[in-house]
Parts: sequence; structure tokens; C-alpha cells
Amino acid sequence: MFEIDALRLLVTVAGTGSFTRAAARLNYTQSAVSRRIATLEQEAGGPLFERLPRGVRLNPAGRALHRHAVDVLDRLSRAEQELAVLHTGDGGLLHVGAFSTANISLVPAALRAFRQARPAVEVIAVEGRSGTLTARLADGALDLAVVSDYPSGLPSADGVTTTPLCEDELLVALPRDHRLAGADVIDLGELRDEAWLQHAYGDRPTVLADACARAGFTPRKIIRIAEWTGKFGYVAAGLGVALIPSLAAWAVPDGLVLVRLTDPALRRTVHVALPAAPLPSALTLRDLLLDGGRPRSATPADRGTGAA
Repeated sequence: MFEIDALRLLVTVAGTGSFTRAAARLNYTQSAVSRRIATLEQEAGGPLFERLPRGVRLNPAGRALHRHAVDVLDRLSRAEQELAVLHTGDGGLLHVGAFSTANISLVPAALRAFRQARPAVEVIAVEGRSGTLTARLADGALDLAVVSDYPSGLPSADGVTTTPLCEDELLVALPRDHRLAGADVIDLGELRDEAWLQHAYGDRPTVLADACARAGFTPRKIIRIAEWTGKFGYVAAGLGVALIPSLAAWAVPDGLVLVRLTDPALRRTVHVALPAAPLPSALTLRDLLLDGGRPRSATPADRGTGAA
């Protein structure tokens, strides 16, 4: 295996055409250059230079090794530059994960500010469930993740730390012509006769099942719809109602209103998660999430919450 210093010496000697001039450029003695080139030629299996009356020049074997040496040194130089900007936060890649509703407003707002603060950093964004994102942080596949404790508690993994970002209230989405659409707040029991739009129900604990149990009823009908856009469409058509995180308020179409519920347990906490040794750019994004990434509160004056 050729040493990097030896390859660098080969390139310098080839560029100067002289052991003496290469020694001066690298602050070596001429004899040290001669010895190191002789050692490199032994490792290469034969001479690399033609010795001339006034210097040296590469022979065919030397030109072949020189070509690879230039490529190796160039790659190492680019690697050093990439590592340098990663360690300063001024460049490189930043892999960011978030759960779906965090990608509606919370994360995009912070990434917009991040692009202004760190324009040379390229963000690679992925979406997933909080447990999956936390595992990918622990594995080194992500540099930062936005996760929540909904529905089964805050996921944890070795080396992953979390910081609370905000509390996300769960609201009920109603069609605009619903009899309770103008209410400021609703007791969940008032919706006992409604069909509920829910991805999963009955096969594992869910927030909706727990909340309905606290209110003293079981939903008369569950319509299994997974995606938020599908839930919004069914609600707007008057086919059912759904629990909607306030983080999703800005994606709710005009045909719906969001109303608060009296149950204080219908809320979740959103966290930013980082690995044990976060990149400086990840710390920058974390600070932007903490300072400016919070979505505006869903209020009756905003996205139709409460009053129709």
C-alpha cells in the first residue's frame, strides 16, 4: 500500500522535474527525497523516473502511478474540505426527519429560516413515524428528527436526546354546516352518534378509543381512512368527524372547521431529537425550531376553529 506522503512526493517531483526543487518546495533535504523515491520505486516494483542530466521525468510506470496519485490526492483534498464545512456547519448534507403533520407547517417554517442562515448546507428531508425516526437517528442515518409522544409515548434510543418544542392540541374536524360547528368548545360525548374517521381502532390502544372511553361511549362507526387528505374529504362531505392535530390546521380546507374539546388529555408534545454528537448545522436547525418554527395557534379567528 502506497503512503499518502509518498504519493504527494511523487506528484511534486513530477511537477518540478527535479529532486532538488521538490526538496525545496516540501522543505526536505535532497537526499531524503532520493531515499523516499527509491523506497516508492521498490514498492511499485521498478523505476518510476528517468534520470536525466538536468533532472528527472516520469517513465511509463511513473505516469500510470502519477495519474492515480493525482486522483487520490484530489479525493482526499475534497474529503478534507467536506469535513471542514461539516464541522463548522457551513456546508455538507443535513439529513432531517419528521412525522407527517410536522411537515405541514412546523418543519417547513424552520427550514426556510435555515436556508437563509446556512445556504451552503443541503437538507435531505424524510418523513416517517416517530419510532422509526428515532431509530434512524441512533443508527446515524439522520442528523435531526422532529418526533412526538403520540400515540404510544415518546420513543427513545441510546445516544438520542430530545428537547420539547411545543404542545400540539387535538381538535375535532367538523363539516362547516354541522350543528356544533359554531361552538367554542365541545364535550366529546356530544359526538357519540357520529361516525369517526380513524386509521386504526380496536387492534391497539388509540387516543380516540381512550378519549371515547373517558367520555363514556364507544363510536357507533369507524371509517378507516389513513391519509389526512382523505379524512378532510370525508369530513367535508358530512360522512364523519375526525381528531386533527393543531399542527395540521393550515392544511384543512375551507369546508371544514376545527373545534376544541373539553378533554385535557387530548394533546401531544412535539420534540426535536438529536444524536449524541450533533452536527453544528443540526444545532442551528434545532435552535430555529425552538425559536421560530412553531406554528401559529389554531384560534377561532384563524382557520375556522370554533365559529363557522
